[in-house]
Amino acid sequence: MSATSNHQTPAGGKIPVKIVVAGGFGVGKSTFVNTISEIEPLRSEATMTSASATHDDLSQISTKQTTTVAMDFGRVSLTPEIVLYLFGTPGQERFHFMWNELSRGAIGAVVMADTRRLGDCFPAIDYFEARSIPFVIAVNPFDGQRTHPIDAVREAVQVDEAVPMLYCDARERQDAKQGLIALVELALRRERAKAATTHA
Repeated sequence: MSATSNHQTPAGGKIPVKIVVAGGFGVGKSTFVNTISEIEPLRSEATMTSASATHDDLSQISTKQTTTVAMDFGRVSLTPEIVLYLFGTPGQERFHFMWNELSRGAIGAVVMADTRRLGDCFPAIDYFEARSIPFVIAVNPFDGQRTHPIDAVREAVQVDEAVPMLYCDARERQDAKQGLIALVELALRRERAKAATTHA
């Protein structure tokens, strides 16, 4: 089985690849999908209400007006043959039950992180680690916030060196693309290692 698809290559020669974009509430998942998508992203957002304050930490994201309640969906061609289908997960804890469905068939995940609220990315990291789903950590730098060395962020998050980690401004297309490339390369390495073990 290829790391880029669970299905046969369609007649058109395109290889469909499913990728999940996960992370905490207000970390930039919707922005990431919107920035990189070649099509108008499909969004399922609801207006924030005062009731959200009883569930979500709004201290660092007081300007946020909407929240994803089901998923964000986008598409981008990584190469002429490989088409990535992006599924952004809801960040709020009460919607985490949807992660199983959104992750089914995915080759891996981009986990968005905010250094002001690193703890918010732990549930996503734990979820993908527990299921042996490849993931990369994309640290989204917010305006006016201190930029920490990647090694310091890695130590704080306590993930293995084998997990790619990079700064990724969710508003910048090239940054988002580099995050996706890092994930696809990681998934391919995992598949090749499995194949080598199987045929050893």
